Amino acid sequence: MPVVSRLAGTTIDCPDPGRLAAFYQALTGWEKTYDEAEFAAVEPRGGGPGLIFQRVESYTAPAWPDPARPQQFHLDFVAEGDLDRAEAAAVGLGATLAEHQPKPERWRVMLDPVGHPFCLCVG
Repeated sequence: MPVVSRLAGTTIDCPDPGRLAAFYQALTGWEKTYDEAEFAAVEPRGGGPGLIFQRVESYTAPAWPDPARPQQFHLDFVAEGDLDRAEAAAVGLGATLAEHQPKPERWRVMLDPVGHPFCLCVG
């Protein structure tokens, strides 16, 4: 089957694109490639799909795992080193540990600074 397209990135709603891009830049080591009032982006060094953040004035954070305000998506990141160390580093950058942890020995559910869930996973 012929390729029709390729993934350029994932766009995430938020109240402050530059601030959320800076969080993910620090979390991943990716570079910030765009930073304006309405949009910001981070991409892996050497290329590949990145994350784009777009301003939404009426942004409402998900309340994972509450189905009334579902997560809509989440990102998975392989932890560098052990999960405890990766969790502490993410918290130091502004993330919080989610209250509900289904399998904390295999992955940690974290919330970014505006409430989007993401997981730090065992490689």
